[in-house]
Amino acid sequence: MSDVLTSHESHESRKEQEQRTAAAQRYREASAERKEIETKLAAGVLYPDTPERIASRVNRLLERGGVPPAAAVESVHAEALDVPETLERVIGLTKDLQPWSFLPRGARAAATVARISILRGGLERPHGTGFLVSPRLLLTNHHVLPDAETARRCFLEFNAQVTIDNAPDAAIRFELAPATFFTADEHLDYALVAVEPAADGSLAGARFGWNQLSNQQGKLVQNEPVNVIGHPMGRLKEIALRDNALVQRLDDFLHYRTDTEPGNSGSPVFNDQWEVVALHHMGVPNTDTQGRILRKDGQIWRRGVDGDDTIDYVSNEGTRTSSILGHLATLPLDPQRRALLAELGPESGFRQDATAGPVETPVAPAVAPAPTPQEAAAVISAPAPAVAGTRVGLRAPKDAFGGRRHLVFLHGRSQQGKDPELLRRGWTGGLNHGLTRAGLPTIDPADVWYPYYGDRIVEVMGQHETLSASYADSPAVAAVEAFAAESAEGTYEQLVMEAAVLAGMPQDGQAATENLASRLVGSLQGALSWLAAKTDVDALAIATIFRDVDAYLGDQAVRNAVLDRVFEEIPHDGELVLVTHSLGTVVGMDLVANRLPLGMKVTLLVTAGSPLGMNAVTSRLAPPGTDRPGTVDEWVNVWCPTDAVAIGCPLEPVWGKLTEEHAVVNASDRAHSIEEYLAHPEVATAIDRFLARSTG
Repeated sequence: MSDVLTSHESHESRKEQEQRTAAAQRYREASAERKEIETKLAAGVLYPDTPERIASRVNRLLERGGVPPAAAVESVHAEALDVPETLERVIGLTKDLQPWSFLPRGARAAATVARISILRGGLERPHGTGFLVSPRLLLTNHHVLPDAETARRCFLEFNAQVTIDNAPDAAIRFELAPATFFTADEHLDYALVAVEPAADGSLAGARFGWNQLSNQQGKLVQNEPVNVIGHPMGRLKEIALRDNALVQRLDDFLHYRTDTEPGNSGSPVFNDQWEVVALHHMGVPNTDTQGRILRKDGQIWRRGVDGDDTIDYVSNEGTRTSSILGHLATLPLDPQRRALLAELGPESGFRQDATAGPVETPVAPAVAPAPTPQEAAAVISAPAPAVAGTRVGLRAPKDAFGGRRHLVFLHGRSQQGKDPELLRRGWTGGLNHGLTRAGLPTIDPADVWYPYYGDRIVEVMGQHETLSASYADSPAVAAVEAFAAESAEGTYEQLVMEAAVLAGMPQDGQAATENLASRLVGSLQGALSWLAAKTDVDALAIATIFRDVDAYLGDQAVRNAVLDRVFEEIPHDGELVLVTHSLGTVVGMDLVANRLPLGMKVTLLVTAGSPLGMNAVTSRLAPPGTDRPGTVDEWVNVWCPTDAVAIGCPLEPVWGKLTEEHAVVNASDRAHSIEEYLAHPEVATAIDRFLARSTG
């Protein structure tokens, strides 16, 4: 057995040396371009990249809030600059001035990184680093996991790190599942492998989050900083920040300056907005004219004699994200495995195959690719979906959480046609992510009550769902006009206009961006354009969300049908910990004010992404106004400043003192996501505290 292991390790060592040699050759072959870059840097050019790439980078930064807005405006307009100088200044702001969210978002990115260990000779040994890129897939190097057999002998350790007090954290172990998905490529040095769900069925990505990969340009320009998180030499998690920069971009690889060591193989390379730009795979060694690797003292490095720490590394190399995604797109995969790739994110280039059957393991929340204007127009012009066999909510055991206290999730809009079990798992996954980050025990999805009114609201809202798309290329315009026309007493327009004013729109309705305003004409459309420009929520989504709130508040039949369904599907004794989201916060307020079972109370009410700070909403509650219901003991509100539905937040100026109120930063493309809200440790801690409190 030991001879087999020695042979295996020797083979790995030779492969790694071949990869080092190939990296050194790429470095030498690019020397002419690198010298040109270095000359430009010496001459004072901040970012020696093409004008097209610089412009693409600035657009991505501004669109995704990568530059603190006030700082950008003040700096850019401080003096007259031509276009190239203006663009360079915008990028320059991100090097020395970061929004306050830089550190917490970095912590969230770090949670996705795991130490990979391998079982050899009866011992568990640190082997490399990997990171989650979907709820169920982990990315690392080919030389870490060259084949499925190696993956079967490896396991992951999340939270292999020190706490804020520098004490060792409790590592959480997950097994790999190469039989579910495994692919690897030696040239690009990547391996993508599935992660086995935990014993309770929870997915690794639901607990620790994941990084969405993008094949779009604009993530990095030459001489911008990069950040690397990994487990060098198998140590607890470490991070290399700030004194690093992209040196050169090759066809499939990036060269960058940063301080890494063996064991960082498989680490994510991030830009300052915590987007993955590359998969780190090795240092680039210095070589002589014959291509032989050199030691730091200038002598020839000898494999098997000299250690890795004696090599003279001149750069680091990572495989570009776009190259990995491009290679994955060429693979002949069955529908089940292609469905797993569809979870990589909306910018990965993968779409769910309509012919694929359902994936057996419940899918943790992932963002679908944004629809084209034509697709969106088709959605709003389609008739209400037929609901065959209306789905019902999910109950929990009466003895969960001590038997007297019940955890209830109350969903928001657009949940029709979805599986309540998958929705409950998604919510629970988000909460478990936050609990894990807070160092608290997770919960079982089966212990949560999940009343479900998604199908019921569509049944009674039929006339609200059938709309004519007036503009095929501007579905948001068609939607907002149709929704306003059908709104009782003009209350839909009141909702949108008030939200825009609360978001800072000038009273004359001036649009935030000329581009969007040119398509949205008139005060209502101008308000919608302002909201879309000021938040990270799509204009059509904003229009539809407020339509659903308006329909619920303005149509008593809709309201009664929803409240009746929720009342039927919640526990009727004991106390509730009621967690609500979006339209569900409005439904929840009606519920606790009017429809709770006799003698019940709400120990804790959580509102997330709520419009309850808007007068157009509170004036139409039953009873109207902002008097806190006596059935609610404690109230925690959480909101994201870029969530268009939570524009009326914070709630304390409207409702008075709450138990807690938290402003959080959600991912830019999931600003309104309940899973994002629940993944924040301060939110999860509040819920856990009320679940664990003794009822006497």
